Amino acid sequence: MAASSSEGPPVTPDGRYILVRGRLWRAANPHLPEEERARHVRALMAARRAVGAARRAGDRAALAAAGQAVDAAKVALGERGPVWWPDGAPDFNRRMARTTPYAEWAASVSGGS
Repeated sequence: MAASSSEGPPVTPDGRYILVRGRLWRAANPHLPEEERARHVRALMAARRAVGAARRAGDRAALAAAGQAVDAAKVALGERGPVWWPDGAPDFNRRMARTTPYAEWAASVSGGS
């Protein structure tokens, strides 16, 4: 995978993470069939809209349900939950890149995102 993209944040050379403001975030599983990935992305976007609506309405129960739906979609995409890579490498999700084996790569990415 490319180390960076003009259409989004930089992606680690192994494709496992994106870099946002110096922090690694697990990328979606690239092995998901396109139709399945698209279905999960639609569910994620709907859940995020529900989070916003619940916040605006001050509805704590709806906010909790929407948050659970966001989490479920992210797990289905591989961004949370068990890692999608099979080699047993540790997960550095949500960690500052400078404290991980990706530190040198992150420092070399233009803009540092």
